[in-house]
Amino acid sequence: RSFIAQGVDVIAFSPVVETGWETVLREAKAANIPVLLTDRAVEVSDESLYLTLIGSDFVEEGRKAGRWLVEYYTNGEGKAHQGDVNIVELQGTVGSAPANDRKRGFAEIIAADPRFKIIRSQTGDFTRAKGKEVMEAFVKAEGKKINVLFAHNDDMAIGAIQAIEEAGLKPGSDIIIVSIDAVRGAFEAMIAGKLNVTVECSPLLGPQLMDAVKKVAAGEPIPRRIVTEESVFPKETAAEVLPTRKY
Repeated sequence: RSFIAQGVDVIAFSPVVETGWETVLREAKAANIPVLLTDRAVEVSDESLYLTLIGSDFVEEGRKAGRWLVEYYTNGEGKAHQGDVNIVELQGTVGSAPANDRKRGFAEIIAADPRFKIIRSQTGDFTRAKGKEVMEAFVKAEGKKINVLFAHNDDMAIGAIQAIEEAGLKPGSDIIIVSIDAVRGAFEAMIAGKLNVTVECSPLLGPQLMDAVKKVAAGEPIPRRIVTEESVFPKETAAEVLPTRKY
């Protein structure tokens, strides 16, 4: 609202949660100020309230995590595994686009194979401390029944690794760990053999955002959705890729 009051040319912001933006976006539209969303989406009744969304496809990130896991147990190191694959899930912040979408994408892929079962799912708020705390509870409740941890971000996975080790289990082998973000800490954990794979979620949106803003200011059209290019990094690639990481 202070940006609207200042009469700026363009507003760009990253919404923490998806809901609650309708009124202020209507005010921006009434003031003829174009709005660009970065990193996260909003839920509104009128899609024209914002011009574009720049950032990751969170559903696709969840799918990538699911695809890697299915491949691991079908053709990879886990193919000798007998019976169900019991998964615990550390979700991101409740109500956030990444948590909602990553859960959906992952569930969609594993649904095709009845062996894969999510036996516990709870928010770890995207933080290391909460990830550790919730994983401690998962291990206490399920113990050696847990085959896989799917964490919605690397920070929670790193916290969970601590909880797994403190319970006397080996992260990366007793419990396969799949997470999202591809931050430096995840690569260090993979090199140490404690994390199996991380799906990239690039925060380096600045240049793409400024390109879009310049076009908007010049009256040029921009796409409704600008997706960031992202990769999947299994532990085998970690040592080679780590020196090139920017975050």
